[in-house]
Amino acid sequence: MNTELEKKIVAMSPEDFAGLGGGALAYIREIEGKDAIRMLGDEAKVNPTAKLYCLYAADGTPISISGTREAAAGSAFEHELMAMSLH
Repeated sequence: MNTELEKKIVAMSPEDFAGLGGGALAYIREIEGKDAIRMLGDEAKVNPTAKLYCLYAADGTPISISGTREAAAGSAFEHELMAMSLH
């Protein structure tokens, strides 16, 4: 069934996502230490099973990695971004 709404849905490019909210939106996502190691390489001195929180720009670019959700939200504030949470 093709509704009018379905006809209006279009794919968004990374540039489109980056422009969401005038570039002021970001999101916080829980990650594991192994994800931080993958992103940062040998600089990441964390347990691979550690629970961390990453702040991402709307286009998915990592901005910061924190040990708590509150610290990730603080990082968003420091970068003048409105953080959204993803589950």
